[in-house]
Amino acid sequence: MVKRRYLGGVILCLALIASPVLADLPTTVLIGTLPQPAWSQLTTQQKIILAPLANEWEGMENVRKKKWLGIADRYPSMKPDEQLRTQERMREWARLTPAQRAKIRDSYKDFNQLPAEQKTAVKKKWEAYSNLPNEEKQRVREGGKSAKLLTPPPVLPETTTSQTPPRSQNTAQQLPPAQAPSN
Repeated sequence: MVKRRYLGGVILCLALIASPVLADLPTTVLIGTLPQPAWSQLTTQQKIILAPLANEWEGMENVRKKKWLGIADRYPSMKPDEQLRTQERMREWARLTPAQRAKIRDSYKDFNQLPAEQKTAVKKKWEAYSNLPNEEKQRVREGGKSAKLLTPPPVLPETTTSQTPPRSQNTAQQLPPAQAPSN
């Protein structure tokens, strides 16, 4: 009798362990951010801190609202100079068009994907740029050099002496035009 109960318990345990493995797994998973509060639902302190974003709060995605609420939660513990910088950046962000914001987000993503040594080089260049007088900054911006900071170095293909360089599919464009015979 004891052996039978023991064997039944083992079988039951195995069935319980195996059932999630044998069950059909969902084919899609929705990952999202829970709905965030409307502007009217924010606390007075949050409204004061996030005031530059008031006009566009209702149109923001939940993910963005959540990030700004996280900043508002950290705001009281920031030093006064950090608070001023945060407020100024919020005002600057609010003035940007959606296209400008998307461009900044893409640049940020590109920067985060750079190797560590390139990140360091970009940071040094940014510090040097930040210390320039305003007229010099304007000249650099007009020269288009700032966009080159995030450009990764070209990858040179490995070549050996026995390999020939690859030829283009369209060789007609590479050959000089045939000269017409002179009569």
